[in-house]
Amino acid sequence: MQMQIGQFLIRRLHEIGIKHLFGVPGDFNLSFLEQLLSPSPIKFINNCNELNAAYAADGYARNNGIGAFLTTWGVGDLSALNGLAGAYAENIPVIHISGLPPLHAVNQRALLHHTLVDGDYDNIGRCVAEFTVGQTRITPANAVMEIDRLLQVCWLERRPVHLQLPSDITHLLIEVPVTPLILSEPASDPHQLARVVDRLTEHYRHAEKPVLLLDSDAYRFGVIDLVHALAEKLAIPYAVLPSAKGIANEHSPNYLGVYAGDASLPHVKAYLHQSTCIIGIGLRLTDCNTGLFSQQLPVERLIEMRRFDVAIQGEEFPGVMLKQLLTALLCALPDNRAVVPLLSREKSVTPAADIAFSQAYFWEKIQGFLRPDDVIIGEAGTSHSGASSLRLPTGAHYISQIIWGSIGFTLPALLGSQLARPAQRHLLFIGDGSFQLTAQELSTILQQRLSPIIFLINNRGYTIERLILGARAPYNDVSDWHYTQLPAVFDKTQPTHCFIVDDELSLERALAAAEHRTGAVFIELRFEPLDAPPQLKLFAQRFAAFDYGQAGPRNLTTP
Repeated sequence: MQMQIGQFLIRRLHEIGIKHLFGVPGDFNLSFLEQLLSPSPIKFINNCNELNAAYAADGYARNNGIGAFLTTWGVGDLSALNGLAGAYAENIPVIHISGLPPLHAVNQRALLHHTLVDGDYDNIGRCVAEFTVGQTRITPANAVMEIDRLLQVCWLERRPVHLQLPSDITHLLIEVPVTPLILSEPASDPHQLARVVDRLTEHYRHAEKPVLLLDSDAYRFGVIDLVHALAEKLAIPYAVLPSAKGIANEHSPNYLGVYAGDASLPHVKAYLHQSTCIIGIGLRLTDCNTGLFSQQLPVERLIEMRRFDVAIQGEEFPGVMLKQLLTALLCALPDNRAVVPLLSREKSVTPAADIAFSQAYFWEKIQGFLRPDDVIIGEAGTSHSGASSLRLPTGAHYISQIIWGSIGFTLPALLGSQLARPAQRHLLFIGDGSFQLTAQELSTILQQRLSPIIFLINNRGYTIERLILGARAPYNDVSDWHYTQLPAVFDKTQPTHCFIVDDELSLERALAAAEHRTGAVFIELRFEPLDAPPQLKLFAQRFAAFDYGQAGPRNLTTP
């Protein structure tokens, strides 16, 4: 059959589950946008800028499985680059479509706008290649092969790809396959898989206090249900790294807690450090995941299950796929369901504060405000520190960007996440400094008639930075906006329920109203500049020592 190139791309995107395409229009992508206006299964979401579009596609992919966004050549691509880098670091499958100048101009090295006026049309691709796992320039000759290849590699690697679509070929007809694109996992080498299962079964037989330790790949690669089943069958506990907060059932009797090296709660740390068989799934032992590399996971006690290979006590076994390995282990290992794991849990919620209205008081109230199936989004810094201490209800999902840590990420990510799962209640916790980076995307959230509950933590600056260095330095200050007036500025047609909270009573009223809202809710919470969750203060002190050493400047005024 024959289709226009742009229509074929739309068809393939829809076949892999994409219903929304984020982006910003520009002259080199307008021909493709015209095709999205004709009867199309994909809705275009016009963002305020390209960086926000990339963030939104990232948030969409975290709840939809895969996301996509559209920019125009040069200026749009480079504006989005930080969002692509974050998706790469966090293992998020995002398809970046760039509207390239017409092929005739590219071939003639024409000196066009949005270029460096040197005739080089490969420089953007070279930049983007550093932050994507696949890149291509579409032509009429390669369109089918290259579109399918990039979508497959994006799905396989769970990382971004970059597709350049010239403006003068979108409406050209090409021969395309009738069959839909199927995203499938590769198969393991059967003999290698059998060897690994035998080795693991033998290792497990002699293990003391075995435990599962999960990172975000357990969710990204769709094996969290297998992990739950394995933990239940073997009657062993599981813990998560900080970057995997919320991927596992926190109300299971097998749930141990969050492991972050010396920054862990004592019972979690003790169990991991006493185990002779730590089964890690997709572990990435970053500074934030390990309490600044304070983990105690010696190789002789560690089994590392990764997406396409396994390491058993340091010995590597390539060609073993994660989902197939867990499925085989579920059949091979003994059923110990009659054995009840003895997990001496400790309360993980932030303790009550010495003063009445404080961050600690707020997070305790939020614990009772959460509902099953909520999507909770925590911005880097104070918001993530407080939200990560919450015990999530059944079915709740938590989104953060702990590894890349680009402030401002979560507001556009909220847009994408709620478009992916509109039936679920979304709660965003974001600081005032982070909000100011991407505040304009609130207009798109309201324009799309979404109804999140946004908690803006206003402590008049970058609290996490104050705690690391410069507690009262002006470089950590931000302008104190009239935040609750912004929703009316951004959207004149749909009223947003806005509240200013600075004491216990006003918090109670705002939360009660939010429970019964019919639209978006915006709650500004006013705290003292150095008020922060206790765990953030400890985190900041460790980072100050790590970043600056004994001879560097230290934040001696931090309480």
